[in-house]
Amino acid sequence: MNVALPPPEVIVRIRGLAKAYRRGGQSVPVLEALDLDIRAGDFLALMGPSGSGKSTLLNLVAGIDKPDRGTIEVEGVDITRLPEADLARWRASHVGFIFQFYNLLPVLTALENVELPLVLTGLSRRERRERAELALSMVGLEDRMDHNPSELSGGQQQRVAIARAIITDPTLLVADEPTGDLDRVSAGEILDLMDRLNAELGKTIIMVTHDQRAAERAHSTVHLEKGALVKA
Repeated sequence: MNVALPPPEVIVRIRGLAKAYRRGGQSVPVLEALDLDIRAGDFLALMGPSGSGKSTLLNLVAGIDKPDRGTIEVEGVDITRLPEADLARWRASHVGFIFQFYNLLPVLTALENVELPLVLTGLSRRERRERAELALSMVGLEDRMDHNPSELSGGQQQRVAIARAIITDPTLLVADEPTGDLDRVSAGEILDLMDRLNAELGKTIIMVTHDQRAAERAHSTVHLEKGALVKA
């Protein structure tokens, strides 16, 4: 007898989210009264035309920006109510960032770049190094640890960035156009890696993308248009 498993719990609950920016003395709405639930272990693609609000939504969920109205609960904590210092601490321990252009420091080695999020923790230098080595081996770069970013291909640099994103074992991985600067083969390899992190480590991934091929690798897709969710 097969027993249906209950669906995973909602890890991100967004209600009534609104955000506007000032432009030339006018208020330009970007998100309006948006509701969205994201379940633990999901791999979610956010799609939509430029200016639709998808990157704004990603930044709000990641605690980089604050909304004008509405709530964002992550594991039951409404991050919109956190003071700035508390929000920074929450972000450091709960969110791993993957950017389109990698955002690696050129003067540091791959290992040192991956170690960076751990520098302000209580871990010893040896513990930090061991964790960074493990993260780099997980992304298949154990033989490139002492290379600087300029000595790595675009795909390898993005792997370093992903290792840096997962080193704190974050609740959420947020990716803004992670394949946007890569050729098709490298993009496929990065999506394979993200798929593995989701399937094997159970990481909840929220990815903004223009690329339909990338979106097809996600488990679910949300389309935004003019600051509102639209049915695919």
